Amino acid sequence: MKSLRKIVARLMREEQGTESLEWGLVAGLIVVGAIVAIVAIGPKVKKMWDDTSAAIP
Repeated sequence: MKSLRKIVARLMREEQGTESLEWGLVAGLIVVGAIVAIVAIGPKVKKMWDDTSAAIP
């Protein structure tokens, strides 16, 4: 348990650990944004493909 505390304390002191955390948060926000966009656009794209499929004999 002490080694975990030492690692966390070192990460809090070092700039590189903080920078890694920030980039991790940015990547997480990008993933969440992509999921929201896919969920929002998904039904429209499915309807478009269904309409196209129905129009082809």
